[in-house]
Amino acid sequence: MTEQHFNPQLRAARFLPRTIISGRTLPTLRLLTKLTRIARRPDAQVVAVDADVSVHVFRPASARPRPPALLWIHGGGMVLGDAAQDSRFCRRLAEQLDIVVVSVEYRLAPEHPFPTPLDDCYTALRWLAGRPDIDPARIALGGASAGGGLAAALALLAKERGEIHPVLQLLSYPMLDDRTTTRTDIDPRRLRIWSPHSNRFGWRSYLGPATAGGIVPPLAAPARQDDLSGLPPAWIGVGTNDLFYDEDVTYARQLQQAGVDCALHVVPGAYHNFDSIEPKTGLSQTFVEAQATALDEALNGG
Repeated sequence: MTEQHFNPQLRAARFLPRTIISGRTLPTLRLLTKLTRIARRPDAQVVAVDADVSVHVFRPASARPRPPALLWIHGGGMVLGDAAQDSRFCRRLAEQLDIVVVSVEYRLAPEHPFPTPLDDCYTALRWLAGRPDIDPARIALGGASAGGGLAAALALLAKERGEIHPVLQLLSYPMLDDRTTTRTDIDPRRLRIWSPHSNRFGWRSYLGPATAGGIVPPLAAPARQDDLSGLPPAWIGVGTNDLFYDEDVTYARQLQQAGVDCALHVVPGAYHNFDSIEPKTGLSQTFVEAQATALDEALNGG
């Protein structure tokens, strides 16, 4: 596939870089994130869960008793981003579906490698499930990119511990498989935003000591999990021009083979994070609406 094979609706594709996040650019990107956070108008209640974890809570205008909830995990390659970056998306879901959306502020690699970010997300999940004003039987897990990978891992961890039983995994182009870093058959010309170089940096930062002895735990890279049975239903969305396309499609098929209901939403010619970068296109709006529909069916019964 060449550079010309992007969906024609995604006009920004020709101007976007193939690589943004790397070891060299990370300090600058983190500074920009911090400055953006200062300039942003808060759109949620910020709650400290414990000394290390906080959450942004988006509540709908029309409150109902013990509503369902979505625990949302932001992306950023495991090394970048914050709980406020998807505020518009979280607010839209809260209002449209009449649910509570909670976005997690988890600690980032490489300073905090696996399992710290996942543990932070589980801390937020336990906090959410334990709130008296939330229905613990109607909680969904969701995330984009690295956040999607953490959401998939969180579903595995919740199954392992048996304390909380999420009803859906909402995974947007999730980062699931560290083994993609060793592939040599990927044409970088068809990629935007997240490249093989970024992927190697992100996984190396996140795995850290977890790779000692050459063994990567499935909770760090969910695609390595052999037994996917008993997991909550899943919705996985990804574009064909996304580095994660192959691993996401494979994971969806493995979930289905394990008896897990999994809807796979493939967007021809779409690059990584296209829906956030070009949100006004019909392609992006359809993608987001598909997510909302899956959530509505899981949390509100459709």
